[in-house]
Order: sequence, then structure tokens, then C-alpha cells
Amino acid sequence: MTANKKSSKLKEPVRVRTKKLADGSESYYLDIYVNGKRSYEFLKMYHLPEVNARVREQNRATREAVEAIKSQRIIEITNSKAGIKSKSAWQKLTLADWLEKFYAIQERKGIKRVEKLGSIIKIINQYGKSTRMGDIDKKWVLGFIDWIQHTYTGRHGKPLEQGTVVSYISQLSIALNAAVRAEWLDENPFMLLSASERVKKPESKRQFLTIEEVKLLIATECRNKTVKQAYLFSCYCGLRLSDMETLCWKDIICNDGRYMIATVQQKTSTPIYTPLSQNAVKWLPERKPDNNDETLVFAELPSRPTTNKILKQWVEKAGIDKKITYHTSRHTFGTMMMTVGADLYTTCKLMGHADVRTTQIYAKIVDSKKIEAVDMVDRMFEREEATD
Repeated sequence: MTANKKSSKLKEPVRVRTKKLADGSESYYLDIYVNGKRSYEFLKMYHLPEVNARVREQNRATREAVEAIKSQRIIEITNSKAGIKSKSAWQKLTLADWLEKFYAIQERKGIKRVEKLGSIIKIINQYGKSTRMGDIDKKWVLGFIDWIQHTYTGRHGKPLEQGTVVSYISQLSIALNAAVRAEWLDENPFMLLSASERVKKPESKRQFLTIEEVKLLIATECRNKTVKQAYLFSCYCGLRLSDMETLCWKDIICNDGRYMIATVQQKTSTPIYTPLSQNAVKWLPERKPDNNDETLVFAELPSRPTTNKILKQWVEKAGIDKKITYHTSRHTFGTMMMTVGADLYTTCKLMGHADVRTTQIYAKIVDSKKIEAVDMVDRMFEREEATD
């Protein structure tokens, strides 16, 4: 007697699924599972509530279209596994369509600062909405770089600053790298550019307060106690405003009288462990009896525009002639660490930088201040020699 063999049914790599929406309709998307990896393609096609015969017929036609797209995707996957690369699909896909797809993927993953990608979509729609993936080569990239540098104007009708151009080009290059991984593009032409063809990032200019100016602020009354506490606290530990806004009492740890911050940076999603000096601890608000571990440390901090407005008034009152925003406190901390002799690696870790090259900016600032100090001595002796 032969044993019954279980019939194995080959699973389709693409399945049609729907997501219910608030208005009662359902959004169609494809669930694609290939080589152990799952991805989703939202089709922007909908199954509507069948209130009458006309809607039922429309739903039937939509479903047929969805099934046709599904069949096409299965053919593309089969051809790819067989080593047959289909050119027609990516030749028809526009760059604008790919950016929309990539934007949706990043948004679902919860990637921060996805709004920059949204800006790139608007820019590409203006430069060449009909540009197809098959059109993107080195010549196209060089043309786009020239256009965004010399022709495109931002919201205020002015050319973009160099740093903004670099940021936008970086975002577009990231999207094209993703297109290569998704096999919508053979290669990213930005990777083919020579050093002379690339847009250079401008030298970063960091505004910061000197130790004497920090002392001036300490001695000057601020109309908002929490803003003063938060800003000076950041001057002594380097936390960004985004991290201050989410800092909870559970993030501040005390062991044997030594305080430390253990939290995750909002900007980079990387954990940081920063020991706090006594000067930093001094500017922490008093913890109230009803505050639990989840209570925000600087819960009474105003909105960002209000905070920066108060800072501006406070700085002017202290007689400091500098354009100050909250982020200046972070630059002040970095410069202060280098000034008092902390090495580059230690300062890098204290600030939570992923790359020590970012921290080197503060070393350059300190070096320039040393040169200024030496030059001041030279000028002083020159004046004395002139009077002799």
C-alpha cells in the first residue's frame, strides 16, 4: 500500500490584498514575496461600497485591472528568476512615479525627515514630470544639477543655497539607489560623477557662545524660566531641542551621585549615554512629587518659534550681538569641550555624532580662535613698538 503524498500547491509570489479605508472603500495593493523578502505595491485603485449597479460594474472593471497588474508582476518576477531582464517595465515607469512609491515605502517604515523627499518630488515634477527611468543617465544627472543650481528658484523666487542643493541631490541619489535595489534602474548615475562634477557641500559655519557669553546669559534674567533652564542645560550637555522636547525623567539616571542621560536621539535614532556635569544638573527643573518616570523633564517648554523668540530677547538683553537659535547651545557645548581640552573622539561620542568628521568642525573653530588670540598678541606688541 503506497502512502498518500500531500499535494504541494505552488504559492503565487504576488497576491492581491485590500486595506479598509475610513470612508468604507477598500484600497487595493499587491503583497509581493520573492526570495524571502516581502514588499508591497499600492495601486491607488479602490473597491467602492456597492450602492448600485453602476458601482458594481465599476468595481468589476477595477478588479480586472488589478488582476492584470498582478499577472504582469508575476511575469516580471518569473523572467527575472530565469535571467530574462525586462526593459519595458522600467522604461515605462516615470521617475516621478518611482519617487512616489519610494516616499510611501519610507513613510510606512517611519523614516524621519521624509518631507525632504516630498520636496524632491515637487522639484522633479517641475524639471521633467515625464522623465522615465530609462532616460536617467549621467547626461540627465548633469543637466539636473545645472538646472537646480542655476535655474530653479525656491518658494521666495530666489536661487537655492548651496547646502540646500546638496541636500536635495543627496535625497534624489538615495531614491535612485533604492530603485537600483528594486531593479527599476540598472545603475545610479550619481555614482558615475567625478569629483569635479559633484556638488560640493559648503563649509559649515557654526554659531556658538563663548564661555564668557554663557556666563553673561546666566547672570541675565530671562522672561521664561523654563527656556533659560533648558537652553543652559543644553549648553552643558549638547542635547538637540528635539531631544529636550522628549526627555523624560526615566532618561536621567543617578548612580552614586553621578548623573547621566541615557536616551535615543530623535534625529538619528541612535542611543546616547552622556554623563552630566554639575553645571548641567544645576539647570534641571525640580522634579515634582507627582512626576512619574514618563513625565517630561521640560514639560513647560514653549513651542519652538516661541522658544527662539524668547531666546533672541534674552540674548539682546545680555548685550550679546549674535544671531542665536536653540541649536546654538549644541554648538556651544561642542566648542566648549574642545576649548577645555577634550579630545576629538571623546567629543564625538558626547555629542552622539556617527562620524568624527562632523566633530572636526568644532576643532577647526577652536584652532581659528587660537590663531585670533596669537594675532591679538602680535597687534598689541606692534602698538607698543609704534609708541616707542
